Amino acid sequence: MSKECTTDSGRTRRDYVKYGGAILGGSLLAGCAGDSESKTTSTTTTDTTSSSDGTTNAEDDSYSVTMAPTGSVAFESVPGRWVAYGGGYADMGVALGKADGMTGIGGADRYYTEFYDELPGVSVDRTKLENNDIGKAGMGKELFYELDNDVHVMDPQMLVNWFDWSEKDVEEITSNVGPFVGNLIFRREDEWHDYRYYTLYEAFEKIAELFRERERYEAFKELHDEFVAKIQTKLPPADERPNVLLVYEGSNEPVKFSPYRLNDKGTSKKQWRDLGVSDALASSGIDGISTTDRGRIDYETMLEIDPDVILLRAHERQSATEFRNTVLEFMRGHPVASKLTAVKNGRVYRGGYLYQGPIHNLFLTERAAKQLYPDTFGEVTGDDELFDRERVANIVKGEF
Repeated sequence: MSKECTTDSGRTRRDYVKYGGAILGGSLLAGCAGDSESKTTSTTTTDTTSSSDGTTNAEDDSYSVTMAPTGSVAFESVPGRWVAYGGGYADMGVALGKADGMTGIGGADRYYTEFYDELPGVSVDRTKLENNDIGKAGMGKELFYELDNDVHVMDPQMLVNWFDWSEKDVEEITSNVGPFVGNLIFRREDEWHDYRYYTLYEAFEKIAELFRERERYEAFKELHDEFVAKIQTKLPPADERPNVLLVYEGSNEPVKFSPYRLNDKGTSKKQWRDLGVSDALASSGIDGISTTDRGRIDYETMLEIDPDVILLRAHERQSATEFRNTVLEFMRGHPVASKLTAVKNGRVYRGGYLYQGPIHNLFLTERAAKQLYPDTFGEVTGDDELFDRERVANIVKGEF
């Protein structure tokens, strides 16, 4: 990539760093980044035209992407080197054919790539990602300098609220390394997130604009919409669908759990909403886990609710059979858990990824359909396929 936005004199951010120019004491270079509070505008005078994907194309092929909270971010060319925080945005990049440019990730242990094994010709370099796990290393600014990415696909306000960055830290990395494009979308329960949220496919569309991959995005959306519509036509009436309790606990012998709310519209619960289930906590007065709410529930609380189905996160390295042989078996032997309707009926399952992108979502929706409606879609331990793997792989490879 011809890096970074340019000033009206043609110098890049890197030129300023190279020659010792002070940029943080004043303002960000014109046209390089914007947000809802910033009034910085570009002083360039190149003629522009509007493109079909909502970006701005200039005669030198520059364009911009607008996404909360950073606002409009301008690029001279498509980013080549990039890093994501979380598997959701990483999966979006893979779906758009940009896996080779991913230099690292924030949280390799929560970026699940096993599904790619079912897609011919689709893969990521896990060794590289695990060696460059910026989350495990604490998200320090020096890591951002070392990776030297063209763009950081993550919400900068997450850095401020989770990792004690300051706004000046964000400005520094934006100016000296590369801009941020991203929004924390996996849940909607954090008080600090007081700006717009995006659905999975709204965010995916923004990342497609970032990488100038509109056609791949459109192909994925068409496949997704057809797949979900087909499943929804086979769902039982609403009053015959199970209510679901989604919780988090990584132990194979769990006794206390962090609750999630299915009705918060976060992307990590998309498959459950698409499958029409109700939230078992809806009238319980229990809030979901957030930055400020780390409350836990136990089996006694669960028994008061007594959900039809229990979904347990943090067990994605186990197969369906391994999960049932460990977690479910423990619950069956627990004096209180064994009284739960879901345990008695064997309806305790893995709860899906915290961070999911469009490829993940296809597989997780298929799995969830089997978990909730096995008589219609097949057993969760079976091999029934509800969508075309080769079609997905072909989109990723640009063969469509």
